[in-house]
Amino acid sequence: MAVKKAPVPAASDKDKKTLAKIEKLALAALQTVEKKENPHVAIRMRALSNVSFNEKKRIIELGQKTQTREFFNVSMARKYMQTFLVAQKCRELIEAQKTITIRQMYYMSKHTVRGSSENTFEDQGESDPIIEDLEVGIDALREELHLYANKKGLVAGPLVVNDTGDEIDLTRMGRGGWGIPSICENEVLKFVRNKAAFVLLVEKVAVWQRLNEDGFWRKHNCILMTSEGQAARGIRRFLQRLATELKLPVYVLVDNDPWGLYIYSVLKQGSINLAYESMRMAVPNVRFLGMSAFDYKKFELTPAVQIKLSKEDIARAEQMKAYPWFKDKKWQREIDALTSNGFKMEVDSFLTKSVTFMAEEYIPKKLRDKDFLQ
Repeated sequence: MAVKKAPVPAASDKDKKTLAKIEKLALAALQTVEKKENPHVAIRMRALSNVSFNEKKRIIELGQKTQTREFFNVSMARKYMQTFLVAQKCRELIEAQKTITIRQMYYMSKHTVRGSSENTFEDQGESDPIIEDLEVGIDALREELHLYANKKGLVAGPLVVNDTGDEIDLTRMGRGGWGIPSICENEVLKFVRNKAAFVLLVEKVAVWQRLNEDGFWRKHNCILMTSEGQAARGIRRFLQRLATELKLPVYVLVDNDPWGLYIYSVLKQGSINLAYESMRMAVPNVRFLGMSAFDYKKFELTPAVQIKLSKEDIARAEQMKAYPWFKDKKWQREIDALTSNGFKMEVDSFLTKSVTFMAEEYIPKKLRDKDFLQ
C-alpha cells in the first residue's frame, strides 16, 4: 500500500518575497555569465569600519560600504560558491516549508566537489558567516531563510504566550523555566496575557536558578530571564518585543567585568557583527542594574570577592571606553572605576553575604533607589 505524502503548506507572502530575493541573486549571476563577464556579488561589510552609532535612535547601524565577491578570483571563488550553495539550500527549505538549525545547514550543504578532494565546507565556522553574508546580501533575515540556532535562555514570570498554537503559562514552569525559542517573531510567538511590571535579565543561569528558587519574580511581579552568557538572537528579539509591545522596563544584571558590560551593551544598542539587525533586536532603554564597580564599597564586600584584572580585561575596557555609545560621563566613570579598582567581580560574589542577599537585599535596594545606568 502506497503511503501518501502530506501536502506541502502554501508559502506565506513573506516566504514568496524571500524566494524572489534569492532568485534575483541567481538571475543577476546568470546575466553576468551570459555577458561573458566575471560573476560577482556585493555584500555590505560587517566590520567596525562600516558601522556607526545613530545618536537619535541610540542603536548601532550598518553602513553602505561593500566588498565584492568574485567567481574568477582565486581568493574569493570558494566563498562565492559557498554563498550560492547556501542560497540554493535555503530556497529548497522555503519551497518545502521546512526549518532547520544553522548546524544542520552546515551538514545539508557540505559535500565533496566532484572530481576533487575539496569539501564545500570544512567546518561550521565557515558556513555560519556565509549565512550572515547572505542575510545582508539579499536583505533577508535568517529566520526568513528558514534557519535558526539552538535555543538558549530561560524565562519565568506572570506572562502567558501562544507558541504556534500552544498556550503556555510562564508561571507554571517549575524549577527549570521555559526555554526561549530561537525564532520569536510574532507570526509564531504571541503575547496572550501579561501581569508583570518589569523584566529582569541576568547573565548567568546559576544566578537565574538562585533567584527563581527564592521566588523573586513572584515577590516582585516581574519576568525573570537569563541569557546564559552573551544573548542569542532569539533572546534579544524576545526582550525587544517585551519592551516595545508590552512597554515593560528592562533591567540587566551581569558580572562586573568588561565582558559583562559588553553583554549589556549588545542588548542596548546591538552588536557590530549584527548591526543590520539592530532595529529588531536592540533595546535602547534597557537599564544597567549592576554589578557596578561601586558596589564593592556600597555593599561592603570583602577582598575575597576580588578577581585580578588581566591585561586582556584592561585592554578590552579601554577599547569599550572609546566606543561612541559609552562616551557618556556616567559610563566613562563606571569603566574608569572598574580599571581603577584593579579587580573584577562576579554576581555570585553576593553569596559571601548570604545565600538570599541578592534576592532580598541587593536587587530590591537597587530598584528602590533607582540605582541604575542607561
